[in-house]
Amino acid sequence: MKEFLKKRKVALLSVAAGVLLCGAAFGGYIGYLQLSGNFHTVIGGQLYRSAQLSPDALEKRVRAKGINTIINLRGENPNAQWYNSEIATAKKLGVEHIDFAMSSGTVLTPERADQLIAIMKAAPKPILIHCQSGADRTGLVSVIYSQQIAGINEDVAERQLSFRYGHVAIPHLSSVYAMDVSWHRLETHFGLKG
Repeated sequence: MKEFLKKRKVALLSVAAGVLLCGAAFGGYIGYLQLSGNFHTVIGGQLYRSAQLSPDALEKRVRAKGINTIINLRGENPNAQWYNSEIATAKKLGVEHIDFAMSSGTVLTPERADQLIAIMKAAPKPILIHCQSGADRTGLVSVIYSQQIAGINEDVAERQLSFRYGHVAIPHLSSVYAMDVSWHRLETHFGLKG
């Protein structure tokens, strides 16, 4: 019996260590995304995505990628330092700045999605879209742009709303699941599912 309990204890400790290691790896990856600004190319020369970038990081990315438009999915916020810095950086670089407020916890309506598509079609390219973390709102908008404007295959476009970019949505447990619900409903609106 002692031997059985000893083996069981070792097995439980091994499982616990595995869970902790996976948790640390997950947390480390999410941390890396935030430290790196979660900057990614969606479609080279057309669309880039990121988290909220510092003024220096924003300037570096704008210059490196030739970005002509920034679409801020966090919405106008003139009382916040990040917002004022972003506006000043865009102005300094001669980049158009557009505010389009979204919430990662609220389903995007088809009407708002259509407004956003019109904005993105008209905006000088390349465009940088961002929200706070660059994972949820930015992911949904990347899917919409990729599929509806660039004509990318739906299955490929949907990869923009994934863990690779930090999007972790658990049905009915995570408020950011609203972005997945949004896309599911927009598929019908766009005639992708019948």
